[in-house]
Amino acid sequence: MKSYATGFLLAVLLTAIPFWLVIGKVFDKSSTTALVILAFAAVQIVVHMIYFLHMNAKAEGGWSMLALLFTVMLVVIMLAGSIWVMFHLNHNMMPGMQDMRNMP
Repeated sequence: MKSYATGFLLAVLLTAIPFWLVIGKVFDKSSTTALVILAFAAVQIVVHMIYFLHMNAKAEGGWSMLALLFTVMLVVIMLAGSIWVMFHLNHNMMPGMQDMRNMP
């Protein structure tokens, strides 16, 4: 029960702090706020996995942790690749269209 209470308190704090950052407009740049919120989200994922899903290196002989690491690696590759493709498509598609924006 103590583990669940600790996890719950950490989850509440990791949710309340980003709300305060946005509502209080603590950072001048919105990109800084977004990066801090993403960092809090990553920490909250870890808190949920440890305190509520009871994942650790000993669970199921380490296979669940290995599966989690493989999943995280695949998600990072897919997200990074998608962002890379979208950036280059935006930059390389229809290069003549930029000249038409200045036309009346």
